[in-house]
Amino acid sequence: MSEINVTPMVDVMLVLLIVFMVAAPLLTVGVPVNLPKTGAQALRGDDAPLAISINKDGDVFLQETQIQRAMLVPRLKAIAGEGYDQRIYVRGDKSVNYGLVANVVSEISAAGFARVALVTETTER
Repeated sequence: MSEINVTPMVDVMLVLLIVFMVAAPLLTVGVPVNLPKTGAQALRGDDAPLAISINKDGDVFLQETQIQRAMLVPRLKAIAGEGYDQRIYVRGDKSVNYGLVANVVSEISAAGFARVALVTETTER
């Protein structure tokens, strides 16, 4: 028999496909935030942004690590170094006080970061 049996290779590829399909949703930022819905379009960019999340209790997270608000700007400066053009996404739960989200964005902007954006979910049209 001189034929190559491709059945094991197809089985392995299907298993890998299923593993990646299950793992892909887990690669998003891990802080559960109920985002408000808007009609804004998604931003495009090449570099990976820093994500700041504010959950429904008002706790602030940098990526997936909870951080005190007083330490947010110094930590951002340490991460960015001299790169103040780093994209920063602020994700605020829709039940959080608007003033808290505005204050966090204001602190980041006042520190010299120019590319700050609010993250929302898109609405169906």
